[in-house]
Formats: sequence, C-alpha cells, structure tokens
Amino acid sequence: MNGGSSHAVCTAIRDDIVSGFFAPGARLTEEHLARRYGVSRVPVREALRTLESEGFVTTKRHVGAMVAEPGPEDAADLLDIRALLEPLGAARAAKRRTDAHLKVLRGLVRLGQERAARGQVSELPSLSGWFHETLAQATASPSLAGLLIQLRRKIAWMYAVAPHRRAVDSWAEHGAIVDAVARGDAERARGLAALHVERSAGSYEFRIPAGVSSRKHAVNMAGERP
Repeated sequence: MNGGSSHAVCTAIRDDIVSGFFAPGARLTEEHLARRYGVSRVPVREALRTLESEGFVTTKRHVGAMVAEPGPEDAADLLDIRALLEPLGAARAAKRRTDAHLKVLRGLVRLGQERAARGQVSELPSLSGWFHETLAQATASPSLAGLLIQLRRKIAWMYAVAPHRRAVDSWAEHGAIVDAVARGDAERARGLAALHVERSAGSYEFRIPAGVSSRKHAVNMAGERP
C-alpha cells in the first residue's frame, strides 16, 4: 500500500479490527501500523482519527490509540438502530433505486438463494453484506447509505452470525424486499425489511469480551500482513 491514501489505510485498519487481527484493547501505534501497511505515518494518523470517530478506536492519555472494547449494551444498541434504519433504507430504495441497482440486487438474491438451498453457507455472509450495501446505495442518500454501511461493519465486528440457522428463509426475505423495491412499493419494502430484521435477530451472538485488558490482547503489529 505504498503511497496509500488515508482512506485506503483506514479501510485496511478497519478490516483488520473487524476480522479480529487487532483484538479489543490492542494498542495501535503509528510506527507499527505504517510499517504493516507500507505507508508513512501521516495517513495512519488521519485514519486513526476517522476510526475513532466511527467508534472502532479509542485514545487514552499516556497510552495512545487502542482498539475499542465495546460491551454487550453497545452491541445491543446497534441492533436497535438497525431495526430503525434498515426499514427506512428499504423504503427510500423503493423510491430512488436505479435499474443498475435492481440488476445487482436480483443477481445477489439468485446467488444467495442457490447457495442457501445447497447448504453452501460459507459464501453467504459476503453475499449478504454485498446485498445490504447495494440496497443502502440504492437509497441515493449518501448520509443514510453511510450510516447503514458503517452500522453493518460494526455489527460484523461485535457479533458472530450463524448463517446456517435460517439461510433459506433469510434469502427468501431478501427476494421479497427486492420485489417490493422493484415495484416502487415503499411501505411494503419498509414492512418486509422490518420483519427481516426482527426474524434475523436470533442469529446474532455477541462475541467481544467486555473489560478485557489491553495486555491480554496485545498484538505484534510489526509483522507482515497475513
């Protein structure tokens, strides 16, 4: 990532936090991060500021930047916010989507339903993420889309999801939402999205231990990217 922008560095650090490479409480020093991503410390510093504003990073006096350590209540708040925002996003998408958005959404639903029917669940989380990000972009609202995408990233960080529990039903629900969006039926899209959020809640299991010391989660950030 030589010469990488702060946006690219921010994405890389965020991905490493969400994946668990940088554990909750781990220190994030500019020197080690710059070495890891092959950039100068300037974009790293800017990226850490952005990630702090998003809630992935905290800064402590005399310690510096660290991966945040959210607790169960923080995680539960995200699911509550999701229950409010995703139905709004689906309703907006029904009014503002383009044919290009519909083509992608229908293609993803077809793939998701095929994989779910065959029990090929390993690909479903990435397909679901792509589906929801496309639906967010279809709102034609940069602010709302940004909130929805950031929300899903944080949920992916804080929760383990069992896609096999209701894979077939979940992708059937995705298909119904897309049908409503295609027809421009905002209220039906809103209602179906709300029902989908409600039904999928049981698939999420909080996985970030609260109050774990940074020493226990120390990470050697001087190594190469895996």
